[in-house]
Amino acid sequence: MSEKPPSQKPLTGIRILEVGGYISMPMGGALLSALGADVVKVESTAGDDFRRRDNDRSTYFVQVNAGKRSLSVDLKRPEGLELVKALLPRFDALLENMRPGKLAALGLGPEVCAELNPNLIISSTSGFGDGGPLRDRPAYDTIGQAFGGLYSILGEPDHANLTGTILADVVTGLTTASGVLAALVGRGRTGRATRVDTSLMESVSVLATDALSQYFDTGADPTRQTRHPQAQNFCMPTASGESIAVHLSSSEKFWRNLCAAMERPELAEDPRFHPYRVREDNYFQLVPIVEAVFATKPLHEWEEILTEYDVPFAPVLTMSGYVDHPQTKWLELFEPGPRGMQLLRPPWRFDGARPDRGRPTPRIGEHTREIAGEVYDAARIDELVSAGILNADG
Repeated sequence: MSEKPPSQKPLTGIRILEVGGYISMPMGGALLSALGADVVKVESTAGDDFRRRDNDRSTYFVQVNAGKRSLSVDLKRPEGLELVKALLPRFDALLENMRPGKLAALGLGPEVCAELNPNLIISSTSGFGDGGPLRDRPAYDTIGQAFGGLYSILGEPDHANLTGTILADVVTGLTTASGVLAALVGRGRTGRATRVDTSLMESVSVLATDALSQYFDTGADPTRQTRHPQAQNFCMPTASGESIAVHLSSSEKFWRNLCAAMERPELAEDPRFHPYRVREDNYFQLVPIVEAVFATKPLHEWEEILTEYDVPFAPVLTMSGYVDHPQTKWLELFEPGPRGMQLLRPPWRFDGARPDRGRPTPRIGEHTREIAGEVYDAARIDELVSAGILNADG
């Protein structure tokens, strides 16, 4: 691999105050932190619940909070609230994912924040938005996936299934980060700070883009197999027990290449499968034919054959396989984290270099004195720590 320039961090100098927990908004903060922003995580004196009572040792917490600094403060006490208010003029953005109205009830509503810092971008991430019939419902990832249609899209007809990972939370984190980035660009152009609102329900709509197109095209609700005929994609076990995926789309070239790779050239002209529209109509007749051929050779042979014939394919990787894959390593998608785990780096490169995650995961209140010291003297900080309003012990 060619030598790359030093890691670029385009948000260096930007300061973000993060109030909230778990995944959906903190993941957005983690991306902004990796891009160079100084992200201060405001958490209770007991710490974010997602620490899972394991402080900075929780792998779940580490993945979405490495690189941030921790300010541990009781916002339900007036003195704790006053500290955050005193800090606000020093920040560019406030990120929060409490239920709608909760931060305002604590005394940090949009009007209060704007008065303290007219240049402050306020980003709110909720379950369903700040209005409507579902406004006040609690929401986690499962709720976002269910309401967003993912359980029906990814399940069988009349039999919805849980998925294996946090799709709603992850896309909401990306949506939060992109909204804040857009607001920062807008502020740079116009000089005006804006408010950014998103939610699990809104963010999941991005993942439903193609399924929505299918629905409006056919008038029927799509399920897990609905797109397969159109995409001409296959996922088959091989003779070695490992699985492989192929995606042809409507390309006649790739269809003929697959037939040649399978040593079944007659299929290319079979009236059931040629041209594309006919093959789309008869896709479910084609699937068992392709599966039977792929069951005759192990995965490593199919990888060589499909590469030779220029067929779009991928081995079906596990997480361990993904982390260890040579292409993943070339892209430098991960960096070593604590206790042998791997930390995800942001999915962009700048001038060829991918930003690292920066400083380690903070312990509860690890940076409380440092951050509070921007506006209070040491004696005042000691008073607040003694009163249990601040946690500076980690």
